[in-house]
Amino acid sequence: MSVSFSSGLSSRLQRFARWMASGLFLAVVLSSLSSSLSAAVVAVPTLVRVGTTNVISDIGFFIADKKGYFRDEGLVVTFTPFISAAKMIAPLGVGQLDVGGGTVAAGLYNAVGRGINVKVVADKGSIQPGYGFSALMVRKDLVDSGRYKSYKDLKGMTIAIGASGTGTASALNEVLKKGGLQYSDANIIDLGFPQHMVAFTNKAIDASITNEPTVSQAVKNGVAVRISGNDVTYPGQQTAVVLYSGDFIKNQPEIGRKFMRAYIRGVRDYNDGLKNGKIAGKNAEEVLAILTEYTEIKDKNLYRAIVPNASNPEGRVNVESLKKDFDFFKSQKLISGTATVDQVVDNSFVDATVRELGPYRSPN
Repeated sequence: MSVSFSSGLSSRLQRFARWMASGLFLAVVLSSLSSSLSAAVVAVPTLVRVGTTNVISDIGFFIADKKGYFRDEGLVVTFTPFISAAKMIAPLGVGQLDVGGGTVAAGLYNAVGRGINVKVVADKGSIQPGYGFSALMVRKDLVDSGRYKSYKDLKGMTIAIGASGTGTASALNEVLKKGGLQYSDANIIDLGFPQHMVAFTNKAIDASITNEPTVSQAVKNGVAVRISGNDVTYPGQQTAVVLYSGDFIKNQPEIGRKFMRAYIRGVRDYNDGLKNGKIAGKNAEEVLAILTEYTEIKDKNLYRAIVPNASNPEGRVNVESLKKDFDFFKSQKLISGTATVDQVVDNSFVDATVRELGPYRSPN
């Protein structure tokens, strides 16, 4: 029995030695290493560089990051803060940013007209019924004294907007039209939203189109009255969008689709947190926690008090609103190039995402 075992072992060792000598062993090892290296390469996440303004309408980005939706798609996302979307256009145009988010201004169309390839690919913030995130404010003493009674009384007043050539300017134009007035009938000045409250206090302005949270803070401090939200004067206005660089779309379309899928999941979670014009829905506490972590406002109660922006859970932008704003910018001679709204908007990424995810169903 022992002679048979020894003889069999010797035979197997001899065959193994011949297999190694033939190079088959080396081939198998190299093949295994190659498969392992390929798997490692596939597992390396793709970097996506995103510009934000660190405001509430960036919430879709923030939720997707916090809850791992970008990670699920094999993406690592870095956020770079900008004071406005206008400052993102050049980095997007030269491929230093892949994605941006902010308002659509006349400058975007002028940049595209000069050959800078940037596309509007999704909704980031809009004005919907009950979600008048932006509003007409009038100084409280003017309301109390009866100087202001209706939109027509805005004639001759000094009115602040965020900046010329932006959606707030177009929104003010809609307000003035309701009073039978033209844009030139008021003294309109550019002023950052946080400075509106100081200007009301110092009586440097009479009225404004102001965004939250300054709207709620001005009312709380008794310096201004919220006359009407833009959901009344300009319902459906597209106030903020997601932008893709042309290089990102051309060179990494699949990554663009993955990013959009994660982003829309985040936006839908945000919508789950909305109810009756407040962040008071099913997962409101989760949304509030993410907002206070990612933005400069650390007070959950302030976010609870404000009227938040709407964000389309289907992702599509309101093209008709963009065209209305575009025509207004044109009338103000703020657009000099040949770019059009249809040239700038690309809904293909959100369309593909919604086909995969299906329609949004609110739990509230």
